[in-house]
Order: sequence, then C-alpha cells, then structure tokens
Amino acid sequence: MLGPGLWVQEKPRPWYEVNKLDKSERCSFANCFNFTNCLDTNLRIYVYPDLFNSSQSKIYSDILTVLRKSVYFTEDASEACLFILSVDTVDRDRISEDYVKDLNSLISSLPKNIWNDGLNHLIFNFYSGTFPNYSSNDLGFNPGRAMIAWTSSSRQHFRTDFDISIPLFHKEHPLLSNEEIGLNSTDFQNHDKYLASFKGKRYVYGIGSETRDILHYLHNNNSVIIASTCRHNSDWKKYEDERCEEDNAQYDRWDYNQLMENSTFCLIPRGRRLGSFRFLESLKHSCIPVIFSDDWVLPFEDFIDWSQVSISGNEKNILFIYDYLSNIPKERIYKMRHSTQLIYQKYFASVERIVLTSIEQVFERIRRHVGLPSQQNWLCY
Repeated sequence: MLGPGLWVQEKPRPWYEVNKLDKSERCSFANCFNFTNCLDTNLRIYVYPDLFNSSQSKIYSDILTVLRKSVYFTEDASEACLFILSVDTVDRDRISEDYVKDLNSLISSLPKNIWNDGLNHLIFNFYSGTFPNYSSNDLGFNPGRAMIAWTSSSRQHFRTDFDISIPLFHKEHPLLSNEEIGLNSTDFQNHDKYLASFKGKRYVYGIGSETRDILHYLHNNNSVIIASTCRHNSDWKKYEDERCEEDNAQYDRWDYNQLMENSTFCLIPRGRRLGSFRFLESLKHSCIPVIFSDDWVLPFEDFIDWSQVSISGNEKNILFIYDYLSNIPKERIYKMRHSTQLIYQKYFASVERIVLTSIEQVFERIRRHVGLPSQQNWLCY
C-alpha cells in the first residue's frame, strides 16, 4: 500500500525573493512587463551583442545561436518585445569554472534604456546556489524584473505564469534536430528486462544524499537495478561508509544508457539540486520517469500534462515505489512510453526545440494578455 499523500502535488506557493531574488517585488505580467512592443502578431526578440570582456559556456553560446538564427530575432532593440542577455547566466555556482564573476557590474554597463531593470528580459539559469545549501533562488546577481527560465526551480520560489521551467541538458545535447517528428517503430519489448533502474552518484554527505542513500534497499539484482557510487568530488573518501566499496563495484558493472534502454521505469531522485540530467535522458530512451524531487516545477508544465508521461512521488516515500510500479496496467505503460517519445521529439530533442519552446511559452502568455490569437495548438500536448 502507498503511504498517505504519496502522489499528491502541492499547490504553487508565492514568490518572495529574488537576489536571492529581490524581496521588494513579487513580479508578474501585471507589474513587471511592458506590452508596448508586443501588440503585433510578429513578436520579436533582441539578443545583446557579445561583450568582449565576458566569456560564454558552450551551453549558453548554443542558446544564443538558436535565438539569433530564429525567425523571432531582430537587431533593432526598439522593435523587440523580449530581450536576452549575451552575458552568461547559466551557471551561478560560485565554485564552477563557468561562473561569470562581477555579473552585476557587467549588467550595469549595458544601455540603461534597454536593460531597464530587467523589464521584458528572459534570463536562462541552470545552476543556482552553491555548496552546502545549493539555494534554488540564489543567482548571485540582481535580475531586476526579468523572467527566469529555471532548470531546478522549487514551487516556493517559482513565479507562476511569469517564470519558466526548462529541462537540464548536457553541453553535448544536439544543437538542432530534424524537422520530421515521428515515433520510433519499437514495440518496447526490451524494456521488460527490468522493471526499474537507477545509475548515478549516491552522495555520501550533504543535500540530496538522504534521498539517494536509501535507493539500495530497492535493488534486487533482478527486476530492480540500483547502481550507485560514492565517488564524487575529491573528498568523498573522507565520508565513505561501509557500503561504498560494494556500491562502487556494482556501479562499474552497468552501462548507463543500456540500463535505461532496458528498463520500463527510470528512477529520478533529486541530486544536489532539484533538476536532473537523468530526466531528459529517460525520455530520450522511452523510459518512464519516476520522479522523487519534492517541489520541483517540471519543465513546461503549463502545457504538458506530466501525469500522462511520468510518475511523481514524495522523497520520503521512495521505498513504496516497487509495489506501485508493479501494479500499473500494461496498457497504461504502453501509452506512457509512446508519450515519452512524442514529448521528447516535439519539445526536447535539441537545444533549438527547448529554447524555442521556452520563447513560444512566453509569447503565448503575452498573446493571452493582449488579446492576440493563440498559438496554443503548437504547444499543447
């Protein structure tokens, strides 16, 4: 039997801070957006010119490449509805090699009539906060009145109908994808080899370790495979426990992609942050995501009904999952697998699709506010 409230999703809670985002204002389209240049059906995006004194990660460079090549792009800021910084805001972890220092100073050097305290700006962020708390709203700079496209936003800090949740993806993620969208011919028979699986870091200390540390109880070396490792950062040996040697050996036995390809369900526990690369990878392999990341706002949940594609549970009840998954009817499993393929190919198969879907989500909200014809048929699943 399931524990009480195992599959209950909490309602979004209000947004209270932003620098850790500015406490003085709870932004929405009503008070943090200017619709003057957004009244035409031909909505435009302005991307700032690259700054000579600021480097960009590959991920952010790919994002800007997509935007500059899109039909929305304009070089004339005066006709733009939406603005994108050329300064890299993707990685705001202070110990990361991609962390951009003095971001407030770089932003203050921008033309003030365009930046305008972040009005009509969309900021992309993959990693916020740093060790030990990894605060989900600590950007390390003041975004003003800008919208944020987060990969790991909690409902506590997410501004509903203003911010966007996007998936975390690797720098190797394809930049472009084929125009043709279609389902693979697979009948998913290989997925029956394992009911569920997980391969990843266990974390022997710190945030995220509590959830992942109990996964080994689900491992039976038959229908459920849990392959975790204690190896993480350079200091893991200081914190290793009596199970680490066995876990590390088990981890090395399994191939990450093959395990996903041969599993019906892929366990997606939270890590240091709420979002996980594993989420997108499971969709790619038509492995149904089973998400244990309390309060995480799932990507594009405005228009994707994730209950048709994934399973979500509370972290504290993760050990109840085996019985639950074992009793899901085969018909539902088959439909969910097909849905993972369709969702992945339509919205997530490339940087281009993720970024343009993000933009289209913002534009759809704008259309709704100003009374322009909806393009929801493009978004809706």
